[in-house]
Amino acid sequence: MPKVNINRDHLFKRLGKVYTQEEFEDLCFQYGVELDEVTSERDMILKETGVEDKAASDEVIYKIDVSANRYDLLCIEGIARSLNVYNGKLSIPKYHIVPPVNGTHEKLIVDKSVEGVRPVIVAGILRNIEFTQETYDSFIDLQEKLHANICKKRALVSIGTHDLDTVKGPFTYKALPPKEIKFVPLSQTKQFDAEELFNFYDTTNSHLKKYLHIIKDSAVYPGIYDSNNVLLSLPPIINGEHSKIKLSTKNVFIEVTATDRTKANIVLNTMLTMFAEYCKIPHSMEQVEVVEADGKSALYPQIEEKQISADVDYINKSIGINIQPTEMVSMLKRMSLESKLSSDSKSVTVSVPVTRSDIMHACDVMEDVAIGYGYNNLVKEIPKTHTQGRIQPINKLSELLSAEVALAGFTEIMTFVLCQNQDNFGGLNKVEDGSSVKIANAVSEEFTEVRTNLINSLMKSVVSNKAAPLPLKLFELSDVSVKGSTGNKDLTDPNSNNSDVGAYNKRMLGAIYCANSAKIEVIHGLLDRVMLSLNIKPDTTRSGKGYYLEIGTDKVFLPGTCINIIVNGKKVGYMGIIHPIVLKNYGCPFPCTVLELEVTMDLAKNIIYQD
Repeated sequence: MPKVNINRDHLFKRLGKVYTQEEFEDLCFQYGVELDEVTSERDMILKETGVEDKAASDEVIYKIDVSANRYDLLCIEGIARSLNVYNGKLSIPKYHIVPPVNGTHEKLIVDKSVEGVRPVIVAGILRNIEFTQETYDSFIDLQEKLHANICKKRALVSIGTHDLDTVKGPFTYKALPPKEIKFVPLSQTKQFDAEELFNFYDTTNSHLKKYLHIIKDSAVYPGIYDSNNVLLSLPPIINGEHSKIKLSTKNVFIEVTATDRTKANIVLNTMLTMFAEYCKIPHSMEQVEVVEADGKSALYPQIEEKQISADVDYINKSIGINIQPTEMVSMLKRMSLESKLSSDSKSVTVSVPVTRSDIMHACDVMEDVAIGYGYNNLVKEIPKTHTQGRIQPINKLSELLSAEVALAGFTEIMTFVLCQNQDNFGGLNKVEDGSSVKIANAVSEEFTEVRTNLINSLMKSVVSNKAAPLPLKLFELSDVSVKGSTGNKDLTDPNSNNSDVGAYNKRMLGAIYCANSAKIEVIHGLLDRVMLSLNIKPDTTRSGKGYYLEIGTDKVFLPGTCINIIVNGKKVGYMGIIHPIVLKNYGCPFPCTVLELEVTMDLAKNIIYQD
């Protein structure tokens, strides 16, 4: 979980009360965060460097653990605001858009040259803001916290902040060759071209060195220019010295570049809402018109509240309480959420503010009701039913098979169940067949559907570890999902594929061998070992009892090397040498052979093991 360092005295001043450490720990627990450590600036420097800095402050610093998805709690403004609403000392802030000063929105034009580098950009403006040293430091610190968290160290999203009064719109977002990009970077006095700048940061002990790889290998680098061709920033590396934010800055132009539009909007909205309270019109912000390369335009930020409903009975049952619907409205108000009841009081509809991107489903509403109710107020009860738990047979079988494959020299991996459409089909040289389960409101473009096979996960793992010594022998024993049903609706059967949800899970064993040459005999040997451990004998006569192999035609494999695996007359998997097109799609420089096998309890009929 992210840790936020906050000056204790500054926080207590905002909260309007001086707490003892124990009282503040209790308040944090009630709200769902944690006071992790009490320290000081001097102690932190001593801990990090081993050298005592006598000039450092002895003021008490609270290190507070917050949830990874609560981006609104990554700064003192957000924590103080939330705790004050929770304690009833502050009404829920209402964020609003103000019209542009001169009647026309600032415009940011996106050039098509950025499509292959960092295609997404959004922007917004804070007008007539008043900075103090404390709020200025917090403004800079929040950017770093977001960069380390949701921005994935700037790989997905990066933030640029500029003094709007030092530049002139309309602005242009375009990509140019490194040698053609010339500007004075932040905290420097010398002009660099981008190539010189990268060499400078690469050879100095700069904190920016760790970000260079994000665009270093690109033929062109993205940049944001004003109408006078002044470079504002070179995302995701650094801003320009010309437009840097100062204590005296009154109008702040915030631009966010990204590879993911959803995350870009979350980051922009967080920066704007956390510091809009310092504007002359509190909690106000001005929109910027972003004109895409295709000519379509949109105004950002977009701060409309979304509506999410949850059944009252579901909330009570999930938490284990029995409170009235009107009480739930009060609990949600403590969590900075406005809500209203349906006409029959059987459901509550929450207006989710732009600051709470973590609230996406009814279960999130339920969680906030629980926090508002108070964890310490939940009564511990002994369950009224007596049950005996035991491991599911399919999981027991999976454990035994994992041990056998590991003994064969393969390393087990665990990868994401979600992927993008390219992983399920195009990347594997397949055509979309509609079998994948789509995510209705995908948060990230990387995770838009559930995987239908393990091969894409294995290939990604090989590529991520291609610097490791060869051969690479990896395996995964996990679930995939496909649309449809096998017709088995017996919920007591661990192999049941219930059709009520329109899809079902399949337990799969996937293994990959990557070396300088494709040795299909290694994968074939693994298959024989798995069949031996399952006591499934070779079916030399193809009588339907045992297993045999036959030539297949799946396009993920090199023609003539795809081998279908038939057990008791039914195809349960395949193996073969990965097609060069697939290797190229994943950027894998070495030949690979793969085995994928569906694991069912039918395979275990011939073995005896203790449950």
